[in-house]
This record gives sequence, C-alpha cells and structure tokens, in this order.
Amino acid sequence: MSGRWTGKGIANATNVRVVRTFKALSLGVLDRVFPPVCLACDAAISDHQHLCAPCWAQLSPITAPICPVMGLPFAMDLGRDAKSAEALAQPPAFDRARYAVRFNDKAREIVHHLKYRDRHDMARFCARMMAHAAPEFWAGDGVIVPVPLHWRRHLSRRYNQSGLLARALARETGLPVDFELVRRIRSTQQQVGLSAKARAQNVRGAFAVNEMALERCLGRRIILVDDVMTTGATITALAKLLRSHYITQVDVICFARVTSQP
Repeated sequence: MSGRWTGKGIANATNVRVVRTFKALSLGVLDRVFPPVCLACDAAISDHQHLCAPCWAQLSPITAPICPVMGLPFAMDLGRDAKSAEALAQPPAFDRARYAVRFNDKAREIVHHLKYRDRHDMARFCARMMAHAAPEFWAGDGVIVPVPLHWRRHLSRRYNQSGLLARALARETGLPVDFELVRRIRSTQQQVGLSAKARAQNVRGAFAVNEMALERCLGRRIILVDDVMTTGATITALAKLLRSHYITQVDVICFARVTSQP
C-alpha cells in the first residue's frame, strides 16, 4: 500500500469527475432555461436561492450584542452574560430565542411569499439565515419541532410554512425534525391584529402533546421553529406545554422578530 492508485481508484476518480462535469453542464443549461432571479423581486442575479443587492440591503439582521435569553439586540455591548430587563423581570417559558432579522417591510414580503404564495423556495433561504443566527443551537441532541397548524387550516393552505422552515433547517444543520410531537387541537382565530392579551387567550388550550412522540424526545432539547414572533404568545403556550410534559430545555428560532426598532 505505497500510495499507488489501483484500477478501481482510478475508475472511481474518473466517475467523480464525470459526475461533477455533468452537474456543471446541467446547471449551466438550467441557468439558460431558468435564469437565476432574486427571490423577493425577480431581478436578474448571478446565482439561485439568493436576493439581489437592493433587497438584501433592505433586510435588518439581528446580530450581537443580544440578550442571551430573549435574543433581542442591545444598543451596546453589556457583557457576555448580560440579560435584558425583560428577561430578568419576566423570565420566558423557553430557555433561549434567536431570530435572523427584524420584521420590517422586506421581511414581511419574504414571509408573505412563503406563507401565502406557495413560494417553498423561500424556506431554504430563510433557513440558511436562521441557522447562521443561532450557531450554538445546532450542536448536541436537539430536535427541531415546527409550530403546528390546525388540520383545517393546513388543508386550506395545503402546507405549513413553519414545517417547511423546520425541514430546511434540518437539512442545513443535520438535526432531526419531529412533526408529530405537538399538534394544534383547536382551530384558533388568526393572531394578526390581536392585542398581546387577546393573542395569549386565543392560543390557550390550543395545543396538545403526542404521547408516543414524547417518548422519543424526553431528555432531548426541543428547538421550536416559526416564521415570525410578535408577542410570543404561541411560542409561550407551546413551551409551557412541553415543560409540563418534562421537556427540560426549549429553544426558539424564528426567521423574523417584531421589534420596536425597524
């Protein structure tokens, strides 16, 4: 075994080169038939699954320094372990939350495309940003769990945008996704336009845990996935439910977060 290539090794290397060449040619043909365009505005760009420079500039990523619990940005760096006043005064039901961007007009447009216009391709883009926003989430024994839709709404919409994000995140991070751990047992009013108090009341008793799925998740960290967090009523209801069923750590990752700063 002096490092010489065997006939089989040469054949395998040749096969790899052929596959790579075929993929490159296929992508070239695909780009000619379906030129890459911006996911948000359809402007011509150089690569698939991206935004054009003007659309990208309109997003407002949430970056450090942030509260390690609430995930909201600080105006200045207060130190590694500094927590926000909100986290200290009213500790949330979850352990940590992270968000990719602030919910401004461009984020709203992206979420609207994903949620209502069958733009499943948006999920991969959003998931990449979400994975980048929470690198500390993806090590260990975490399980990704999407916020569920009631079956009637799922039937009318045909898909769950949080489920698309969860599946895309699983591909990005290598963590498993569990679609069965929690389910929505009561059809609720749309949260848009409701006050914080009304939102909390709206989702009270709306969710249940699947006991069979729970068995395989006990002892593991749950990472709840949603598209947008406004007041956190839905996430709080789910986190409290999971805590009551002996899930000891619940993290949250969303694409966008409504903040006081646009």
